[in-house]
Amino acid sequence: MIRLCMAGACGRMGRRILEAAAAAGDIDVAGAFDLPQNDGATLTVGLECGKPRSVAVSGDRAAELAKSDVMIDFTAAEACVANVREATAQGVPSVVGTTGLSPAQVEELRACAEQVPIVYAPNMSVGVNLLFKLTGEVARILGLDYNVEIVEVHHNQKKDSPSGTAVRLAERAAEALGMDYTTDVAHGREGIVGARPVREIGMHAVRGGDVVGEHTVSFIGQGERIELVHKAHNRDNFARGSLVAARFAVQARPGLYDMQDVLGLK
Repeated sequence: MIRLCMAGACGRMGRRILEAAAAAGDIDVAGAFDLPQNDGATLTVGLECGKPRSVAVSGDRAAELAKSDVMIDFTAAEACVANVREATAQGVPSVVGTTGLSPAQVEELRACAEQVPIVYAPNMSVGVNLLFKLTGEVARILGLDYNVEIVEVHHNQKKDSPSGTAVRLAERAAEALGMDYTTDVAHGREGIVGARPVREIGMHAVRGGDVVGEHTVSFIGQGERIELVHKAHNRDNFARGSLVAARFAVQARPGLYDMQDVLGLK
């Protein structure tokens, strides 16, 4: 039985992961923590699968990690890095689905991964990770004759923009086309911008309502357009994917992995 510790247990993703864990036969929720103001809260999970149980949420991160084999983190960038540091200090692997991390924060994860396994992925969905792979392959085949444009749509409460998934899609396309994300991605367009450069990837973020997540990668050529589209109907696919990553992490050697590693897509 894998003993799971959920960071950000009271958040939307935290609750869905706890619900998925309750339905899994090989995972036990051993620890759960959140912001100090949520210390002492009680969550009821497992109602959907007919296995109801109460989960006590603590503000004591270290104590909750001490009872666990792996931590899953869906929090905020600053909190995430601190959580991973504490987990690493206790020898606990981490699965990180938190988005919006800066390059410096990712490097901190990389440093921790020298000691324990860490799965860091902006999107835990199996379908999205297939989209990552397909985006690179299609870009490599079509080359610069086709313009790449990425559109992502999310709910109106999402804090980071563009989404971590959209960033990874652009990185995959850029790598295949010999471009660089930091210099060759145009984040929206305004004013008299002139003709579209050949060496450019367009990035567009849309926010509204309760959209869980939609990503479209368009390859636009002369006379035709190819589109790769993924639409998330709910957060359960992310939750299930994070548990797959947790199972991988508890058996892996130290290192920084992504879902492509977990799913054998590399």
